[in-house]
Order: sequence, then structure tokens, then C-alpha cells
Amino acid sequence: MLVWAAKDAGYVVGYHAVRSPKYAAKATLYAPVGFFRATGKLLHWATAEEGNWALRQYAADRNDPETWLKLDRQRQRQSRWRWSVLVCLAVTVLIGLLVFLLADIPAWGRLLTIAVAVPLLARAGRPTDKPITDRVSEGPRYRKLTAELVRRALLSCGISGINQAVSKDQHAISFPQDIHRDGPGHLAIIDLPFGVEAADVVARRGRLASGMRLPLDQVWPEPGDGHPGRLALWVGYEPASQMKQPAWPLLKDGKVDVFKPFPFATTPRMDTVNAALMFRNWLVGGQPGSGKTFALRLAVLAASLDPRAELRVYELKGVGDFKVLEPVCTEYGNGFDDETIARCAGMIRWLYKECERRSKRIAHYAQLGKAPENKVTPELASLKDSGLHPLIVAIDEIQELFLHPKYGKEAGEILEKVIKLGRALGVILLIGTQIPDKDSLPTGITRNVNTRYCMSVADQVANDMILGTSMYKNGYRATIFEPVKEAGWGILSGLGKPAARRSFEVDTNKAKQVVARAMQLRGLAGTLPEEGTQTRTDAPTFDLLSDVAQIWPAGETAAWNETLCSRLAELRPDFYTGWASEQLTTALKPHGVPVQAIGRRIDGKAITRRGIRLDDLTDAMAERNRRTGTE
Repeated sequence: MLVWAAKDAGYVVGYHAVRSPKYAAKATLYAPVGFFRATGKLLHWATAEEGNWALRQYAADRNDPETWLKLDRQRQRQSRWRWSVLVCLAVTVLIGLLVFLLADIPAWGRLLTIAVAVPLLARAGRPTDKPITDRVSEGPRYRKLTAELVRRALLSCGISGINQAVSKDQHAISFPQDIHRDGPGHLAIIDLPFGVEAADVVARRGRLASGMRLPLDQVWPEPGDGHPGRLALWVGYEPASQMKQPAWPLLKDGKVDVFKPFPFATTPRMDTVNAALMFRNWLVGGQPGSGKTFALRLAVLAASLDPRAELRVYELKGVGDFKVLEPVCTEYGNGFDDETIARCAGMIRWLYKECERRSKRIAHYAQLGKAPENKVTPELASLKDSGLHPLIVAIDEIQELFLHPKYGKEAGEILEKVIKLGRALGVILLIGTQIPDKDSLPTGITRNVNTRYCMSVADQVANDMILGTSMYKNGYRATIFEPVKEAGWGILSGLGKPAARRSFEVDTNKAKQVVARAMQLRGLAGTLPEEGTQTRTDAPTFDLLSDVAQIWPAGETAAWNETLCSRLAELRPDFYTGWASEQLTTALKPHGVPVQAIGRRIDGKAITRRGIRLDDLTDAMAERNRRTGTE
């Protein structure tokens, strides 16, 4: 706080010191005018004309000479003592002037007298609209936060509950704590009138800032602790856009342990906010220009500084924002073409198999007493050949995958399972999207993500799809952020109390420096991926509908699931062996093939079992081919 005060004081002193010659010239010009103006005002004061002028004029208008004479005698009495005072003052000034001119006074005394008299006379002689000194700035960078200013701003928000309550009781807005300094700004804790929620004020952040005559990014309201009607209003000394965000602490030095928090963002007060990766899955969402991709990339950059962490990254936007990370990625894909999306879908299938493998490894180490909570520990992650090293999977613009007609449904269902299973197994999922709705972001995924970063979005639906149900109603609204202008700002949830945060800005050139350091760390640890290698073997994939059509019993219009499963196992034993009726039902569901009761008569007995009809199968294949444009 003292640093801020010293900085401001030094700036003001320097500003006026540079302009002191200009001030001296203006004072010399205005001082003579001020002398004659002050003399005229003193003479007018001595006459006492203004004392009861209105009453004397009223008596004259009524033609009442007796009253007028009484009032004039009163004026004369006032004038006599005023003239006495003025004469004494004139004699004193004259004596002082003679002493100044004729007496032997030190030079510093004469200069001090001039320094006091000239500015006073200049102040009296200057025009009203032309001050002698210049303003330090065109507008105040910071307006002192007072209770009256806060009340006025809240009334200007146009919330009927506040206006009606204050009109009946001016103390309806109360302050349970004194307004106090908090970092580079002031904090006011406010109890709003009964029935008014802090969320209502947060939604009108623009009007609140207007009522304070401050920039939007200088005013930060958020729900306070205690009850829904308590508002925490923080106002900075200057707008956040003019406050220089500190550099990312890991930009030039340091390593990361994914089991421990790393610096990710700053608060409006410029305090550092740490984030965690291990045992968490991330969802980052926002409209174009919100800074979503840079925030997601920041988390991956941090993970790259842990040599144990394996990185697999897909960006389905196709512009190469993550290209800088390719040298430290075991798997990297860039694009929204069918081939890249197919590879991404294949990785998700592999990821589910990887979770199955890791669960067996965890069970093994749990029996040995090395996994006491049946979770990956830092020791197991560091143990060579344990197969339980941290695995970070990042997919940006994941809606391109979920909306794909061929891979979308399957990928969504598998990824939901991975999110549920992988957290304890060292599998960390980071996903980003700019279209957060039920079609492009399955609700099963959003429900199970435990770290959410909602950057600028257009509406309440998008806000709650990312942050969770009722978050908009509770006052956590990323709709207040402007894309591009407030890029990097968002509501961060899951890492303490949800609040507005600004992720550290690391551009591509700076990211290259971080990746170079990550490559050095991984080279020393022996975990740097070799260029041109692929360490993932995709599980074989087949077209289920085509396989079912291929093994369909000749001449039959319907078939039982158990019959189809046995024939599928004969066709591809490595893939279909062990399939039961329920598994086939689940696999056919995304393709729109209804499974129903199929009746047959065997040895004179009617038997009904679950199965499908050939017409439904051919219709599903035709619809699939129509959507994908294949024959």
C-alpha cells in the first residue's frame, strides 16, 4: 500500500515540478488583476449594501419610507465598523509594504513574502474557468470508495427492490464492515435490502460501474460470504486492462509436479491463483476471442514441465495453436478433417483400454501396499515401468468430435466412462469447447468434470452448461466479460470459491521457451518422445452394422441377439469374443437400431428373446450412408 501511495505522490510532484515555470508566468499575470479585484470586493463589503438589500428593496416597492429608513440606519451601523476594520487593514498593509521595501530584510524573507502573496493575489485574479495549475490527468484513475458512492451506484442499477427499500429507509443498504484497502484497491462488504440478491447486482455490473463513473474493468462485484444478499464489491485503483499482469512464474524457470498446484491465473487484485491437475478433469469453454485456447494451452504447458507426464493433444480447430507442444507430445493431431477426427476417436477408445490396464496395475500395487487408497501416488508415478505415470489428454474444440455423424455418439459415451474411471488412475482430461450445448457437449461429461473455467459466453445456457446448473442464478456470470477486450478473464470453479480470474498470458513465442525447457527436462529424464514414432496401438475397429449384415442368417427377417453374437465371434474372434446380448444392444443403440422381442416356435413351443429385424438394420445402414455421403 505504501508503494502505491509513494508512486502516486512522486508522479504528482514530478508533474507539477516540470510545469512550474508555466505556473509562475500565469501567477505573475493574474496577481495585479487579483489586487484590484480584492480591493473592489473589500470596498463593496465595507458599504454593507448586501446585508439587508432585499428588505430595503421590498420596502421601497411598497412605498414604505419609514421601514426603509430603519433598515438603512441598520446598514449604516454595520458599515461604520466595517470601514473601521478596512482602514486598520489598509494601514497594516501599507506599513508592511514600507517595511518590505525599505527595511533590511534577508533575501529569503522577501522571497517567502512574494511566494505567499503572489499566488494568493493570482488566485483572486484568475478567471473562474482557468485554474493556474494543470490537472494531473484528464480523469481520476481512482475515485475513493465511500459508502455514499456505493449507495448511489447501487441505486443507479435500476433494481426495484433496492430503490423501493431505500425510499422508505435510507439505511436499507448497510455495511457490516468498514470499507478498507485490499491490495491495489478498496473492498466494500454490503448487505443489500431484504429480498435483493447479490446476483442481481452482479448481473448489472455495467450500470454499477456507470454509477461510479469508472471503467467496467475497474469494478468487480461478486457474491459475498454469509447469505445471498451480501455483496463483496472490490474497486481497483485503476482498470484491470491498465494493470500489468505479472509474468507467468514458470515462464523462465521452475519445474512442475502434477501432484501439486501450479500458478495458473490472477485475481483482479493481481494475487496468484494456483490450480491442480492430478485427480482432476478440466472443462474450458468460451466464445471466440475469449482466450479459451490460450488458457487450455497454459495447463498443457505446465504439464510439459513434469518429465513424468505423457502428453496426447488434439486440436480440432486446425489452426495450430498447440503445434508448439508437438515435440513433447507422444501423440498430436491438428485439423477437423475426417482423418484427424478418426484418429482422435481412436485415441479415446485406446484411452478406455488404458484405464482398464491401469486399474489392474493399481490392484497389483494395492496388494503390495503401495497404493493405500487405490489411487496413483507420486511414488508410483515416478516408479520406472510401473505403467502409472501421469497421462494428460487435451482436446480443444471437442464439439467437432461430438457432432461428427460417425464417431460422435460413441466418443461421447466412452469419454464419459474415461472421466469417471481415469481420475484415480492418473489419467487427466482437459477439454475445450466454444459451443457448450447438450448436442456438442454431452451432459454426462459436464456432470463429471470437477474443474471448470467459463470464459466469455453469450447467454445463460452456455454459462450453466460449463459452470453447472444455477451458477448463473447464483451470480457467477461469465456473460459480463467482453470477448477480445477482456480475453483471458473467466469464472473459475472447482479450485476454491468460484470467482473471476484471469489466466496468465503466454503467447506462442513465450510458449516456445517453455517447451524448450521441457524438452531439456525430458531429455535428461529419458521421457522425450522420439520424432515420428507412435506409441499407441489402436484397437482394431470395425463397422458393426456391416458385420451384422454380413453374418445375417440367410432367409431370415429377424434374428436373436445371441445368434448374432455367436456369428460375430466367428467372424472376428479377437474383437467380438465374449459379447452377450446386452452388449450388442448397447452397441446398436447409437446407430438407431431398435432391439425388441422376437418370437419363434421351437419344437412346438413359443420362445421370445431379444433381437433385431432385418428391415431396421438396412434402414439404419441407409441413414448412416446418407449422412456420411457413402454408398
